[in-house]
Amino acid sequence: EGIQLESLKMRFEQFKDSVAALAKLAKREGISSIDSVEDALPLLFDHRIYKSYPLSLIENRDFPKLNAWLNRLTTHDLTQVDLSGLTMFDEWLDRLDEFGMLVGTSSGTTGKLSFVPRSKIEFSSWQRSYYEAQRATTGVDAYTDKVETFFPGYRGGHHMLLKMLHLFNIPTAGGPDHYHTLYQTHIPVDVMSMAGRLQAAEERGELDKLDIDPSVLESRDAMIAQAKRRDTDIEGWFFKLFEEFRGQRVKLGGTFADLIRTANSGIEKGLKPEFAPGSFVMTGGGMKGFKDAPDDWEGYVKDYFNIDTIGMFYGMSEVMGMSPRCSAGHFHIMPHTIPLLLDKDMNLLPREGAQTGRYAFFDLMPQTYWGGFISGDEVTIHWEEDCACGWKGPRVGPNIRRFSEMEGGDDKITCAGTAHAYNEFLDYISEV
Repeated sequence: EGIQLESLKMRFEQFKDSVAALAKLAKREGISSIDSVEDALPLLFDHRIYKSYPLSLIENRDFPKLNAWLNRLTTHDLTQVDLSGLTMFDEWLDRLDEFGMLVGTSSGTTGKLSFVPRSKIEFSSWQRSYYEAQRATTGVDAYTDKVETFFPGYRGGHHMLLKMLHLFNIPTAGGPDHYHTLYQTHIPVDVMSMAGRLQAAEERGELDKLDIDPSVLESRDAMIAQAKRRDTDIEGWFFKLFEEFRGQRVKLGGTFADLIRTANSGIEKGLKPEFAPGSFVMTGGGMKGFKDAPDDWEGYVKDYFNIDTIGMFYGMSEVMGMSPRCSAGHFHIMPHTIPLLLDKDMNLLPREGAQTGRYAFFDLMPQTYWGGFISGDEVTIHWEEDCACGWKGPRVGPNIRRFSEMEGGDDKITCAGTAHAYNEFLDYISEV
């Protein structure tokens, strides 16, 4: 904790004048230095910050103003990015990547995409933390142990999860020819950014009245058609790899539901994989509405795929470090993240015993943007170092819930500072 506090103080000194959004918030809160974690609580960004731009910028494809908005969240001078000739959001994010950024987006389920201003300066620490988390939950060292890797999704894209998997899975698989995905295409950011608007217009029968690039509509139609046949596609894809890689060691990805459906179908058809010892699964993402899962779904999946290890992380787009799951079923928070829990009034809960509240954190790894963030997750943190697995440090329990799902809509929170000051701050960030 002493090293974490010194690191937090260092990051604040580094960013208090160089990240415009943090500078503005610190001034609003009257903070010029910090001596404790408690001092820094009013400087936590809430999850609105990375989608605080006016929606009109998305609708009008106003790349200069969107770029100016993002510029307030990073130490990079994004005014130097060439924005000429841009017509699509993917093109803008590609241009940012060429400039040296690694901006990742959320899925936009609340109606607006979040843009996290990560950059290539963070890449090496981001990659290493991911590989260490994988080693912790599976025992496999990604630096020395290359394994054929399968992910039943898209090849890549600017969505943070897909970007991360593309960046990290290809080297650990042994190269692009050893990283196998269900689809070879990317998810277009333009479709994700317009998803809510397009669906609402379609329900009103007014889709033809929108001024939308025809290529976006074509991509959307293709994705809808692909989604309708995904269960069939994924079944055929898995069964094909069963034959092609019989007797080989593999790493399998996919959601819980993907794996259970495949096992159900395989058992029904009398098809069973025969992978080499040491094969393992990396999974996550919940059941995604899947019903009638076996009570012991992990044992069911292990038995069908004939594997011993199912690795799992807890994480989110806004934090670089993943929390690996241990043998006792808890997610251990790595030392480069300072974990916090807040009650319903946004007060800090004691860092002792077992506490349930809203998860917040200071991510100490970012070198070009502020890592203080309040999430939309309710978790239980066990602060005592008594986990049955033997790992030390705080850990998150297996039951993780989204406030937006519990409250039936978007999750609006009041930050650690006063509501008035924080809303003024958000107004400042959105002024472009």
